[in-house]
Amino acid sequence: MRLEEIFNDKNLKQKAKTALLGKLLLDKEISIDGLIAFAEKSKDTEKATCIEAIEYATKQDPEFANEKCWKYICQKLTEEAPRVKWESAKVIGNIAHLFPAKLNVAITNLLTNAEYNGTVVRWAAAFALGEILKLKTGYNKDLLPALEAICNREQEKGVKKKYLEAIKKAKQQAKKGSYNGLQGYLPQKINLKNER
Repeated sequence: MRLEEIFNDKNLKQKAKTALLGKLLLDKEISIDGLIAFAEKSKDTEKATCIEAIEYATKQDPEFANEKCWKYICQKLTEEAPRVKWESAKVIGNIAHLFPAKLNVAITNLLTNAEYNGTVVRWAAAFALGEILKLKTGYNKDLLPALEAICNREQEKGVKKKYLEAIKKAKQQAKKGSYNGLQGYLPQKINLKNER
C-alpha cells in the first residue's frame, strides 16, 4: 500500500492511519527514510501523523531509528504546528539513549518547547527531557538545574510530575555515583528565567 493511498483513505481515522503506518514501518514494508521524505512534502497534519507513526514504531523498537531519523526529529521540534512538536518530542524520548553524544540540538529545542503555551507540547518536552536526564550524561550538570527551574515554574500537575520523576531519579543516580562520562553542555542562548 502506498503512503498516498493511506492518507487519501477517508475510511481510516487518524489513529488507525498512525497504527497502520507504524506497523508497516516495523514490518519493513515501508522505510523510515521513505516516510520522512513523504512527511517533508506533506501538510502539517500528515507530517504529524508520519512522526506519530515513527513514535509508535520507536516505542516498540527504539533501535529502529537511524541517524537521519534523529536529525529530522530534532529539527521538527521547532515546527509551528503543536502536534508536530509534541510527536517529535515523544520520539526523542524513545530514542535519545541511542544518540547520547548528539543531544545538544534536541536539548536546546526541547528547552524552548518546555516554555510553550500548550500543555501537551510542554508535557512531551518534559517526557523527552526527563528521558535525557536519566541517561546520566555530562549534560546533566547543566540540565538538572535547568529542569528544576522549569519544574518550579510549571503549573500543570501532569507536566510537573514528569519533571519531578526524572529529577528524583537523576539525584538518586548522582548519589550512587552513576555517570557514563559523556561530556555535554547546554547552550548559553537558553534563558531559563523567562516566564511562560
